[in-house]
Amino acid sequence: MANLLVTGGAGFIGSNFVHHVVAHTDHHVTVLDKLTYAGNLASLAGLPEDRLTFVKGDITDAPLVDELFGAADAVVHYAAESHNDNSLHDPRPFLDTNIIGTYTLLEAARRHGTRLHHISTDEVYGDLELDDPDRFTENTPYNPSSPYSSTKAGSDLLVRAWVRSFGVEATISNCSNNYGPYQHVEKFIPRQITNVIRGIRPKLYGKGENVRDWIHADDHSSAVLTILDKGEIGETYLIGADGEKDNKTVVELILSEMGQPADAYDHVTDRAGHDMRYAIDSTKLRTELGWTPQYQDFEAGLSATIDWYRRNEEWWASAKDGVEAFYAAKGQ
Repeated sequence: MANLLVTGGAGFIGSNFVHHVVAHTDHHVTVLDKLTYAGNLASLAGLPEDRLTFVKGDITDAPLVDELFGAADAVVHYAAESHNDNSLHDPRPFLDTNIIGTYTLLEAARRHGTRLHHISTDEVYGDLELDDPDRFTENTPYNPSSPYSSTKAGSDLLVRAWVRSFGVEATISNCSNNYGPYQHVEKFIPRQITNVIRGIRPKLYGKGENVRDWIHADDHSSAVLTILDKGEIGETYLIGADGEKDNKTVVELILSEMGQPADAYDHVTDRAGHDMRYAIDSTKLRTELGWTPQYQDFEAGLSATIDWYRRNEEWWASAKDGVEAFYAAKGQ
């Protein structure tokens, strides 16, 4: 895999993966990114120029995708529209990117025989009850509840169909909620961290009982590289770090870590279709491929993330006011 193509490599999880690949392998990385609001070239700053090529473009651009696949030994597909609230406001971009974009990549992989790994989400499985002891596994039926999660479910099914029908060499991973450096301030954890930095009280949807299974982006990156190296073609692997926390606990941890009273936040109207609980069983990945997360202590990972946002205000400051104006208009 001397030449690795990463779609969406200027986004949050994609850029963390690019940094991980450059730090831990000798691969050359080509990043294909449309640079929507969620993509940021600053997230790739400081990487060696001889290890990275950036291409601005859309994954639905078939001629461009075909050209890049022809030069790649393997492709990791992160590019996606991924914000639930945005999908409720305007579903169309999610169909274009997550469905048509993935189809375009699959057709290129089919023509060139290129190894492809498709990044997905645990949200395709819907949600679990708060008192349910079960966790999602690779055999959990799909039950998406938003335009975002339904288009990601659709993209997963396309990958499976192209593997079975056309012999495309692809794998899939479904990951729990990521946190860490380079995450857009519209997302839950960085929004609360940057609120505290700005002297704004954090906001908590509803009662804050919704549970997410958190994983640091570095651990997601190491898992994806493990699957790319060792994963069995056609298989799906769930990535998680046993990081279940309800939103109320996360907000209170952020406040305490940042020297504020743990109750210094406001409750706001819950968002539509807010899933109650996600929980990942990553036994298959750990036992079959030997992967282990580094950040098994959520509080340690959260502390490192808070430090990053404190040290990198120039990275997120320009987007902050617009995000808060958007949520203020919704009473959130």
